Amino acid sequence: MKTGLLLSMLLATAVALAAPDYKVTAQIAIDGPVRWDYLQYDAASQRLFVANGTQTDAIDTRTGKLQGVIAATHGVHGIAIAHDLGLGFTSNGADNEIGEFALETLQPGRRIKVGSNPDAIVYDAATQRVVTFNGKSQDISIVNAKTGELVQPAIAVGGKPEFAQTNNYGLVFFNIEDTNEVAVLDIRKGALVQRYSISPCDSPTGLARDETSGHLYSVCGNGVMVISDPVTGKVLGQAPIGRGADGVALLDGYAISANGRDGTVSVVAQTAPNQFATVAIIKTAPGARTIAADTLLHKLYLPTASFKPQDPAASAGGPGARPVAQEGTFRVLVLGR
Repeated sequence: MKTGLLLSMLLATAVALAAPDYKVTAQIAIDGPVRWDYLQYDAASQRLFVANGTQTDAIDTRTGKLQGVIAATHGVHGIAIAHDLGLGFTSNGADNEIGEFALETLQPGRRIKVGSNPDAIVYDAATQRVVTFNGKSQDISIVNAKTGELVQPAIAVGGKPEFAQTNNYGLVFFNIEDTNEVAVLDIRKGALVQRYSISPCDSPTGLARDETSGHLYSVCGNGVMVISDPVTGKVLGQAPIGRGADGVALLDGYAISANGRDGTVSVVAQTAPNQFATVAIIKTAPGARTIAADTLLHKLYLPTASFKPQDPAASAGGPGARPVAQEGTFRVLVLGR
């Protein structure tokens, strides 16, 4: 065995054995609607943008205080940041549009029509394009972020696109929920250039990308995290996670899934080449299903709320199984070491 490979295996094993003991260290209360989806951490401004029903909240993570509200982002799902343009963008699912706002003032700008129910949204710095992944029309829209021009209105996906990640060099990777695949969009070509199965994953939603290796981490509805290589189009490994995961983040060498139904996060580590294991399960709160990471301060952020009591049939997965949030209880959990 080569020395370099042996060293990498030993280091990976050491990381797995020394899994950090994350715990809830703070909670940030947020007024307004009790409905949320993805959130985006902006390291440059140390602000956390939270999709919150009909508005997008900007939280100063240094103080834990609400810094401002971007209004009229109806049915907002995600947020993308373009530092080079001084702009942010929201995917406003209820209005089938991208909403633009100024990063400095949080004041809203242009509204750009895209496909039906835009969900995931990314900004690619190399091409200066904003890309939305439209759940209802099952297609992709590409917009020139500088001009607001709709460059590609509808690139067919052949399934329901879910969360996406860009390499910031013109490629975007995304999950396809109902076909259990990962696909790759070439923004310059305006076309899909790769798609492959990530079986045994069923219903992939959240997605994270390791910038060093390029590997992708997909969280799946059947309680597994699948790690794949988009270059080869192959699955590298998998690890068990909790139920109800809708988001995943990379922090301190771990992939961490937000398990909303269980009220936990699962900490996954690479223990050897193409081998992955769940090294910790940490309590959060029910409903905490999406996640963002601050890699500088080693913190994780998960939005959730308190819920009304459920009858036994609903909690077992019968009619009305989705819990109903209580007004005035929306908050963001802060996990630290």
